[in-house]
Amino acid sequence: MSIPNLLTFFRIFISPVFLLVYLEYEYFGISLVSLPYVLLFLLGVSELSDACDGYLARKYNQVTDFGKLLDPMADSIYRISIFLTFTLPPIRLPMVLIFIFLYRDSVISTVRTICALKGFALAARKSGKIKAVVQAIAAFSVILLLIPYTAGYLSQEALRSASTWIVSLTAAYTLLSGIDYIIANRSYIARLLTAKISKPELVDN
Repeated sequence: MSIPNLLTFFRIFISPVFLLVYLEYEYFGISLVSLPYVLLFLLGVSELSDACDGYLARKYNQVTDFGKLLDPMADSIYRISIFLTFTLPPIRLPMVLIFIFLYRDSVISTVRTICALKGFALAARKSGKIKAVVQAIAAFSVILLLIPYTAGYLSQEALRSASTWIVSLTAAYTLLSGIDYIIANRSYIARLLTAKISKPELVDN
């Protein structure tokens, strides 16, 4: 188990911790005013691990087929978990937005996994990397909105409205990035019907 893969697993571990802190902050001795800062810390650590695992894997030549599949899966799990947490009070995002994230990532992850089993691994798209940045910015922005809310300067309705707009724009780009991924790799995806299972090899676009 390499350090990059440990960092990837760490992001999966952070997901339930983020949810528990958001819901049961008083149980952990965290005040409402301090809650946004704790959430910002947890999100920051998660995003830092996301940046470091790929860098370390390339620097120390520890890039593996397992890591290529696990890394986007971990990203999907922890980011969807965070946005799912935001569907709960006081933010209360519409659940339909979370389904957009979930369906997009589920389809892409399934395609990547099946392609790998058939003998060819699909390379990441630039739009997918931008999507990760956009989602991270959206998550940070929503948590930052909690600061004036917990201080009494922002109403719950204003918090919900602003958060919904931010995440709606993010969901729209997430969907577009998924369409871009499918179109760019359509020739390789078509090979799913005929390719035999063999050792995966990276297909660059």
